[in-house]
Amino acid sequence: MNPSTTELRLRQELAACYRLIAHFRMTDLIFTHISVRIPGPEHHFLINPYGLMFDEITASNLVKIDLQGRALEPSAHPVNPAGFVIHSAIHGAREDAQCVLHTHTKAGCAVAALKCGLLPVNQISMEFYGQVAYHDYEGVALDMDEQQRLVRDLGDKPVLMLRNHGLLTVGQSVSQAFLRMYYLEKACEIQLAAQAAGEIVLPPDAVCTHTERQFNQPARPLKEGELSDPDGMQLAWAALLRLVKKVAPDYCD
Repeated sequence: MNPSTTELRLRQELAACYRLIAHFRMTDLIFTHISVRIPGPEHHFLINPYGLMFDEITASNLVKIDLQGRALEPSAHPVNPAGFVIHSAIHGAREDAQCVLHTHTKAGCAVAALKCGLLPVNQISMEFYGQVAYHDYEGVALDMDEQQRLVRDLGDKPVLMLRNHGLLTVGQSVSQAFLRMYYLEKACEIQLAAQAAGEIVLPPDAVCTHTERQFNQPARPLKEGELSDPDGMQLAWAALLRLVKKVAPDYCD
């Protein structure tokens, strides 16, 4: 069966996201995973074929599964079982979590292991001020019972730090989940560099809250003389798609 126009677009966007994660060196060989929900009441979603490196993933070789982990179309590849546990839990619980992105980067894993978690060290970090949830480590995510605790700990936040494990972002689109992860990774890198260099200066809570709103609520009422940037993320995603077409033109195949 040929995929619908919407599904084809989502396949291409998700494949582009995998290639971008590979391009920016946020991969862990064949491990970690990114998924996107296909519109509809069934909560079907697309995820990577287990066994392929991220720079091998294309729109056509993504695997479509249901919330029970059953493949809905013939595929030569299985699905990472830990990926199924994590992603099916979130897709099933959060209607706004259209895309779920999970990484095991050095900086992300390091900050996820810090008692303090993510700090508002830099302007980049402040996008996530008050927006990060934490989930304590329980072992490799192969236990279906962990799903309820993952969902409980994530709550309504866009970011989940998996303690002693890695990072996870959700988004209403592939672009939103990717850009959140890109800047979350940068925030972790900056924090580790600052902590290694000396005593950290943190801005006041009111400034952090204001900056978070500037990032995440560009349509909010503005005071006189205040500007907003509602188009920045869309422009950034368009630029990233131009990049992936240059470095990995086969992602749409």
